[in-house]
Parts: sequence; structure tokens; C-alpha cells
Amino acid sequence: MLKMLRDITQAVAAAQDLHSALDMLVSRTKIAMKTQCCSIYLLEGEQLVLSATDGLLRSAVGRVKMSLSEGLVGLVAEREEPINLADAQQHARFKQFEEAEEASFRAFLAAPIIYQKRILGVLVVQQADTRLFSEGEEAFLMTLAAQLAMAIRNLRKKAEAPDLLHFKGISAANGIAIAHALVIGGQIELEQPDVKVTDIKAEQTRLNHAIEACKDTLCSLSQRFDQEEEHEVVSIFSALQLLLDNASLGGEYIKEVTEGWSAVSAVSRVSLRYIEEFTQMKDLYLKERAGDIRDLGLRVLRLLIEPERMGFEPDVPVILVTKEADATILAEFPRHKLVGIVTEQGGVNSHAAILARALGVPAIIGVEGVLTAGIDKKLLIINANRGQLLVSPTPTLIAEYRNLISAEKALQQRYARELTLPAETIDGKRIQLYLNAGLLSSLESEIAEGSDGVGLYRTEIPFMLQQRFPSESEQVKVYRQVLEIAGGKPVVMRTLDVGGDKPLSYFPINEENPFLGWRGIRLSLDHPELFLVQLRAMIQAGADSDQLHILLPMVSNLDEIDQAITYLEQAYFELKSDLGKDIIRPKIGIMIEVPALLYQLAEVARRVDFVSVGSNDLTQYMLAVDRNNPRVSTLYDCYHPGILRALKRARFDCWQYHLPVSVCGELAGEPIGVILLVAMGYDQLSMNQGSLARINYLLRRVSHSDLSELLEMALTLTSGLQVRELVRDYFESRELGAILN
Repeated sequence: MLKMLRDITQAVAAAQDLHSALDMLVSRTKIAMKTQCCSIYLLEGEQLVLSATDGLLRSAVGRVKMSLSEGLVGLVAEREEPINLADAQQHARFKQFEEAEEASFRAFLAAPIIYQKRILGVLVVQQADTRLFSEGEEAFLMTLAAQLAMAIRNLRKKAEAPDLLHFKGISAANGIAIAHALVIGGQIELEQPDVKVTDIKAEQTRLNHAIEACKDTLCSLSQRFDQEEEHEVVSIFSALQLLLDNASLGGEYIKEVTEGWSAVSAVSRVSLRYIEEFTQMKDLYLKERAGDIRDLGLRVLRLLIEPERMGFEPDVPVILVTKEADATILAEFPRHKLVGIVTEQGGVNSHAAILARALGVPAIIGVEGVLTAGIDKKLLIINANRGQLLVSPTPTLIAEYRNLISAEKALQQRYARELTLPAETIDGKRIQLYLNAGLLSSLESEIAEGSDGVGLYRTEIPFMLQQRFPSESEQVKVYRQVLEIAGGKPVVMRTLDVGGDKPLSYFPINEENPFLGWRGIRLSLDHPELFLVQLRAMIQAGADSDQLHILLPMVSNLDEIDQAITYLEQAYFELKSDLGKDIIRPKIGIMIEVPALLYQLAEVARRVDFVSVGSNDLTQYMLAVDRNNPRVSTLYDCYHPGILRALKRARFDCWQYHLPVSVCGELAGEPIGVILLVAMGYDQLSMNQGSLARINYLLRRVSHSDLSELLEMALTLTSGLQVRELVRDYFESRELGAILN
């Protein structure tokens, strides 16, 4: 049965149009369930319309229509639950449609097709015998209907707007752009035909040229980013260069050619062989290396098959569309020619996503089916703010987005003009605005443009860009650069926070539920050899000033704080002895992410110098919602009244215990969130650089004393949607509505 389900759903999803998909669905379902009739009704407006059938008269398709209050099919849609009847004609809601000639059918089983709480249609099977369908048959139809919901919804959208394809993905770097698509890698598969050749020397020459060209590119990219002092990015390329040596994959490619295989076949055969071997290994680090082998194999294949596509010198700016954009591809583009990135795979913390944010290029990841949609050279609109990709937009839509881009630029320029002015409300309440950062690149200009310091430096980013744990001296160099760039302003450095959605390729963590697993401070305390090295590096970098603050992530109990402070003291006194001089002991704080600590702030205040609320994880844990899971992501809502009440209570308790507190999650960079946080009494907010000017501009136009009433109203509401509407109305009443766009 599982194979039947998979075959049917895959066939429907792969169909080119809705009509053929529905015909295929009813015919295959009829065969799979060994019944005499299968039909599907789709909801169009307020009516259910017979859209495909195998068993009723074909001429009835499109003619049989009923409201939700009519017939058994309408009852299924109305109740949103399946109906199984031995003799449908005996039911009070039975309605016969003469044009369909269904009088001979008695047994009736139907299941609703529902996508994200919305009824799309009803799937029906019928039989002449008077009998109840079995539990297994009912379960099969229900499962099939559930699996088909997304495919049918996508096909219907395509049918409604055949010239406009609309893809959804996950935003990896915000922004909006309009440009033509450049599809790289979609036309080439790693698995290539096995082709023998007679001119081995010619194939060796071709292969050597491709390998050398690949090496030259990697080397030049390393040099370019090294000159630009983007040292974290340089490390991405170093390991890839080594794989092309004769002692590694490069030598294996050449060996295959000497045995008579074409250059293309040689690269394919070697890559596939090693990928299979590595993915079967038990060592998780070695398993991860299969991805490097695949990336290099595809890169060399592209140089062999379509070398003209590897220059990356398009005549006009383009949006890159690829399976998974490795950092070398992104880095090769002239910066003024790459205006957007769309990938089928990858994560928000992948090398490509990190580099996209560093380059300021809008990026969307996880866009399913985009490579097979035939969009190369077509005009695209990428709206990474909402995770949307529009293909072949209408002139009207293009004009709307161009106006949106122009308006956004004009607003940003307006905001930027006040960025050097302090973030102070109309009635004189000063709010400290800090930056969240992870890359050194462009940090200098960000610090200079109006921030009060770095509220969260994510030390895991340099770790993620390495192929191994960075040494103490390497960490000292990075941390010292961050402190120097900050120019005397405070810098809060968070200790290594990996696990969950932030893996290290060289230290993989395989868990069924990683967000509740071995991450943050838990990992550091279990590996004191790594933790002490990082603490020593931080203290050494900030030894001569009081700039440095150290922040501990994912703390869930007081004992973890005590252990961490013990290690901090050890690192501090070791360094003091090694350096032979007095050094400044940094302040230490913890992230408030685990809800349990909200009820232990009195004890926390006796141990640490400050706390920082991580609103993203706190919301995730309080609502029991994985924000990266598309099935439940709509339930993730940082404006849930329960979350707001928790944040207000945390601010009050911190004030009561004289404990400095800041907020460093996404909430601190959103206009609605900022208004509510400031109303609660938070006066230290840390955000991404793109939000800084807008938030400064907003705060200079509101009165702190007027916000208390707004907050009290928000806390009485029952949903995050109502909270958003309330604050939007507040903005509109003060002519600040544009700041929400």
C-alpha cells in the first residue's frame, strides 16, 4: 500500500497540468483500491465541481456542481471528515445527478482534501455492491487525500496563472530584486553515461585543463577575500583546493582516464564511488565529506561540459538559481552582477547563506522544484523578505515591485539621515541600539553608523567557516579584530552556540530532536578543553579594556552557570599568570532562552552581571513549535500574548533584582516588537544592521509614556494577530504605517 501511495502522489505532483493530474489520480486510485468508480470534486468558490472521474460519465465533468449543503460530497466537505456508507442512496443527504449516471453505485467512501485548514475538494470511490469499505481502504483514501493536498493546491495555482509561477522558500538573506534567472547546475547531473574513448591523451589534456582551471579559481578567490580581510571566507576554499591534488580526488580522476574512460565519465565514476563509500561510513564527520566530493565533482563536470557557463560575467545583473550554492560560485560573481540567490537545498546557516548576508544579496533557500521548472533566462522577482520567487511576472506586477523597491530605497535613505542621532523617544527616553554580528566583513562600517556597540557577536560563525576547531591564537586574532573595530564600544561575545540548526561539518551532532538536545552551553561544559580555549582567547583579546562581555547560550539551570563561572575563573587566572600582569576580568551574562530560568531570575542575578533575552528560542520553547518546520511554522508567533506577558514579567524581575537586561532576538529588530519591548521597559535592543536605521527613526517619533496604555491593551488580547492589528492601527494613527513595509 505504501508503494501505491508513493506512486500515485509522485505521479500527480509531476504532472504538467491540473487536468492530466486529476485524470491520472482517479484512474490510478480506482486500480489501487480495486473499486468500480473514483471521482474528485474541487471547491470552486462556494461550489463543489466534478473535476475528474473514472466510472461516472465523462461528459458530467464540469457540469455536476453542488453547494456544501448539498449531497454526500457536500457533507464531507462541510464536516471536513470522511464518510463511509454501505448504501449511499439510503442516506438523507443523498442527491442523485442524472447527468452522471451514478444510480448503479451503492457503496460510498469519500475523504476531504484539506491544505492548511482550507478545504480544497473531496476524493470519492464508489462500488455497485452494498458494503462498507474496510478500515484499511478508508485509511488508504484518507492518507492519499492528505498527501495530495499540496500538489493539488500548487497545480490549481498554476492553472489559474499559467504564465506566473510562484515558488515559496525560506529567507536566508532579506531583500527584493528583479532580474533574469541564471540557472547553474540544473542541467547537469553528477551521474553521467559511461563512455570509453580511444584518444586517451586528448581526454587527459581536457581533464587537466579543467582541474587546473578549478584550482586557479579557488586560489584566486582565497587571495581576493584575504586581501579584502574577509578571513573567515578564505577558510571555505582551502579544504576544497586540497581535494583536487594528485594525492586525492584529482589523481583518481586521472587514473580513470588512463583506463580508457572519457574525462566526463571519469569524474562522474570517481565522485559517485566515493560518495557511496563516505555516506555508508559510521563516522559522522566522514559522512559529511560526501558533500564536498559532490560539489567538486559537479564543478569539474561543468568546466568539462559547459565551460562557457563558468565565467560568471553576465551582461546584466542576474538572480542565480542552483541546487545548492557553494561559496565558490557566489564569490566568483562580480558583486554588481549578482542581485539574488535561489537554491533548492541548503540551510540558513550554510556557507552560501552566510556569504549572501555578508554580500548583502537577497537569498531564498529550500525552493522545491525550481530547477525543473525551466526558468533559465526568464525574468524573476525575488522577495526574500517573504521567501517568495515569482517567475515571468506581468508588467503590472513588475511595476508594483519596482515601485516597492524605489519606495524602500527612499525610506532607507530617510532613515539613514538620522542614524547618527541618538535613539531617544520624544519624551527623552534613551534606548541603546546594538548590533547582532557574526562576520568581520563590513562590521566596521556598521559600527560606525549609529550603533552603541555589538550586542551579540556569534562566535559560532567563524567556527562554521573552518574545517576544524580554530586554535586559541586564531580565535584571539578574530576576537581582537572585533573589539578593535568596535572602537571602544561594548562587545558581547556569545560562547560557541552550535547544535539545533547550526551544525559544524567537522563535529556533527546526530539527534532525533536537536533543538532539545546537545547544544549551546551543554556542549561547551561537556568539552572543557574546547570551552577553556575559547574563554582564554576571549579574555586575552579583551585583556586591556572593559569592552568585553561574555554571554553563555542555552543555559537551563543554575549549576550550568556555576560550572561556567568556574571555568572562566580558571582561564582568567591562568592567563594572568602566563602574561605576568593584571588583566581585566570580563563581565559574564547568560541568554534567557529556556523558560525555566524566567522563574529563577533572583538566583541568576546573584551569579551574573547581565542577561540577554533570546526571543527566537524563548518563543520556540514556550510554544513548543520548531520555527524551521513548515508544518507548524504558522504556530510560531512571538506576539502571542503569553509570550508578551513572559517578556514583561522578565523585565520587571530584572529591574527588581538590579540585573541589566537586553533583547537580542528578531523581535528586537521588528517595529511592532520594538514598540512593545520599549513599553515594557527594555532599553537595550540588539538587532541586525538592516534594522538599525529604521528602529532609530521609529523611536525618535514615539513617546515612551504613551506606550504603556498600548501595551496594556495588547496584553488583554487573545492572539498574536490581534496584537499586530492593534499596533498597526497605532502606527497608522501617527502616520508611521510605512515603517512596517
